[in-house]
This record gives sequence, structure tokens and C-alpha cells, in this order.
Amino acid sequence: MTNKTAAITFGLIIILLTGCAGLQSDYETPSFIINNFRALPSEGIAPQFEIGLHIINPNRKALELAGISYSVELEGHKILTGVSNTLPVVDAYGESDVTLVATAGLFSSISFLTDLMREQRSSFKYVLNVKMDIVGLRRNIHSRKEGTISLAPDR
Repeated sequence: MTNKTAAITFGLIIILLTGCAGLQSDYETPSFIINNFRALPSEGIAPQFEIGLHIINPNRKALELAGISYSVELEGHKILTGVSNTLPVVDAYGESDVTLVATAGLFSSISFLTDLMREQRSSFKYVLNVKMDIVGLRRNIHSRKEGTISLAPDR
């Protein structure tokens, strides 16, 4: 390969890489809010819960979700896990609600309940981890929400 050919090839590669990098430069990470969290009637030994998410798309392109996986930890114990591929398209600068069904892990739940019995408390910490697989993006979006659930009655 001659110096001229190498220079042209190198220049084309730089232009291509610059163009690809600019495609998502104004992309903002979608966010979500937990709408609800409730126990479902159980048909087996492992309880199931419904988690409602409100997804917010702050971008000029519609958000097409290929799939989502999620887990809920209570006081460091991974209690709930689940996946879904039945998801809506969230319009550009739009919002949409998603209902997920998560199944409780039996052994981690027993471990959590054992810890609760040892140490009485009126609140505990939760962590919700969500991974969104978005059609057209080469990377998944990971999001984490943390908070405290109070068992004490409101005053």
C-alpha cells in the first residue's frame, strides 16, 4: 500500500468514526419512576409481585425497548428478579407505563425474613436495578433506584 492510499484510508476511517460518535451525542438516558409495588395472588410456593414503572424518554427519537431485566434487593438480599420483552414503544419526548411481574427467590426471601426476625425494625432499605435493552443502541442502559420502605403508620 502506498503512502497516498494509506493516508486516504486513514482519513476515511477518521471521518467514519467521527460520524458514528456524533450520532448519539445529544442522547439523554431515559429515566423511570416506580408507580406501584404490590403482591399478586400466588399460585405456587414463590410469591409474585407487580412493579409499575413510568418510563420517561427525553429524546427526539422514539424509545423502542427490546427487553428489560430487573431485580429488587431488600437490606442487601436479592429478593425479586424478572424479565420482560412485552414492552411499549415510548414516543419521542414521551412517557409510558410498564407493568412488570417479579418472582421472589425462596432462599433469599427466607434469609431476609430471618434477618428481620432477629432485628425488629420499622423501615428497611431497597434497591431496584433495571437494565433496558434498547433497539438500535449498542449498549444497554443500567439504572438504579434506592430508597427506604417504612412499615410505621403515617401520622
